[in-house]
Amino acid sequence: MGIIVQKFGGTSVGTVERIKKVAERIVVTQKRGYHPVVVVSAMGKSTDVLVDMAKQITGSPAEREMDMLLTTGEQVSIALLTMALQSLGCDAVSMTGWQAGIMTEAVHTKARITYIDRKPIERAVQAGKIVIVAGFQGITEDGEITTLGRGGSDTTAVALAAATGADLCEIYTDVDGVYTADPRIVPSARKLNRISYDEMLELANLGAGVLHPRAVECAKKYKVPLTVRSSFGVEEGTIVEEEANMEQGLLISGIAHDKNVAKITVAGLPAKVGTLSKLFSILAGQNVNVDIIIQSLNGTEKTDVSFSIDGEQVRRSLQVLANAKETLQYTSVTSEEGLAKVSIVGAGMITNPGVAADMFTYLAEANVPIKMVSTSEIKVSCVVPLENVEKAVQHLHRSFGLDVAEKAVVHSV
Repeated sequence: MGIIVQKFGGTSVGTVERIKKVAERIVVTQKRGYHPVVVVSAMGKSTDVLVDMAKQITGSPAEREMDMLLTTGEQVSIALLTMALQSLGCDAVSMTGWQAGIMTEAVHTKARITYIDRKPIERAVQAGKIVIVAGFQGITEDGEITTLGRGGSDTTAVALAAATGADLCEIYTDVDGVYTADPRIVPSARKLNRISYDEMLELANLGAGVLHPRAVECAKKYKVPLTVRSSFGVEEGTIVEEEANMEQGLLISGIAHDKNVAKITVAGLPAKVGTLSKLFSILAGQNVNVDIIIQSLNGTEKTDVSFSIDGEQVRRSLQVLANAKETLQYTSVTSEEGLAKVSIVGAGMITNPGVAADMFTYLAEANVPIKMVSTSEIKVSCVVPLENVEKAVQHLHRSFGLDVAEKAVVHSV
């Protein structure tokens, strides 16, 4: 038997009792003949507590020191889980991200993994040890501690699975798989037995909080077998794989939503070649992530550009644009907050024209106004007022036939 990488999130290790239960589950994996390599997050809401403590010290803590602070949360988890395994008679060892050979780029608070030296983990596995690795963290070539951004423990787990050639990567969380929509909003949502990497990546990017998008990217790139399962039950969960054999014939696989969206409009930009390149290069240079973009001509010499961003980036974006006014030569900048994004995702859309039109029709039936639209081969996203997002998700779920009690819409053949 080979290696299985198992990742347990903050809820799964939120208390000492839960840590003991996780240890018991790991022992079961070992008794099945596998070599467990386990990645854990910080306990419960401890990361939020650390962030709040930093904010009590200063309104603008240095990113390097935030990384130094936040990585301590995972170190508590790995030590306690290792102790729990040792109390069960297991030979286990804890490793921080850097002890596990996880190298990252030199960017604080949101670094990307550049390389994993698998030797430390392989040596421990060959010695018969269960390896417990701190998620969310790594180290640069210059020895600086970094973090991978919130949710980065998923990425740690998948990257370790790829580096060690693991047979499987299991993501244990507080839900028992990937659903057709958020069950808290749509009680009739159904758990999917299987979903493709592409569909899961779209859902993750569009607001489904089950998996971190970068983890899905890594799994797709290195073809890592990936399963999402509950830490608290025995359900099989959802398998994320190359091809969506899944719910045979589903047109739409799931509906995602994001409640923290804002829109910015830059009006009166020069209508000439290079304007858009200059605008979005400036924003990207300040780590502002832009999503949906709409351009409209304002006369013959001016153009207006609207784009959506994460609601938390509004202040930064406005400041970046204000600093670049002379360079960009725009007339005005306005922002609109209190927006949300609702998206439908499904590989079946590739061979079925008219899905976007259906979505617009269903949203109109629910009296939900649409402010912006974005499409790809397997998804359609609409920016809507925040107060309408739950109604939109519920109506779309029902209208596309995803409710448990209804028959799903199928491909034409």
